[in-house]
Amino acid sequence: MSTTARGRALEALAQRYLEGRGLQLVTSNFRCPGGELDLVMRDRDELVFVEVRGRRGTRFGSAAESVDGHKRRRVVLAAQRFLQKHPALATSPCRFDVVALTGGPQEAPQVDWIRDAFAVS
Repeated sequence: MSTTARGRALEALAQRYLEGRGLQLVTSNFRCPGGELDLVMRDRDELVFVEVRGRRGTRFGSAAESVDGHKRRRVVLAAQRFLQKHPALATSPCRFDVVALTGGPQEAPQVDWIRDAFAVS
């Protein structure tokens, strides 16, 4: 399985996981110059920007640890551009979540949902 296909599969798994916990999909794979949003979801009145990260194992750090400062800045930039394109959503409270999936291709990944994983600084 290609890296792109694996990434799409992990994003679909994360989406199903979050929908099973009451979140509703707004859009997926929003792309703009300088960044991308894997999932944009609603959690009641909050708009949730979700970064999905996958790792086969933890030898080189966890999936959640891979969301470093550079990646956070790119997600925030993409969120700002998303809100500019969708002004009706710009008044909603927002948060940034991470869904970290760990596991190899032959096993169901372990899911770690980190709500409010980082803030805009």
